[in-house]
Amino acid sequence: MNSTEIKGNWNELKGKLKQKYADLTDDDLLYEEGKEDEMYGKIQKKLGQTKEEFHKILSDL
Repeated sequence: MNSTEIKGNWNELKGKLKQKYADLTDDDLLYEEGKEDEMYGKIQKKLGQTKEEFHKILSDL
């Protein structure tokens, strides 16, 4: 899943991530233009995943 797809489906993905990983908060999933890498880093750290593992999680949702 690339960043264009993520931007287009972000609200849906956000809901699925919160269902699957209950410890993620709205603040963790706050997407701001230009801060994509920062958001990914925050989520990866919280979930203990690498960037590739996190992108696989998003692709599997």
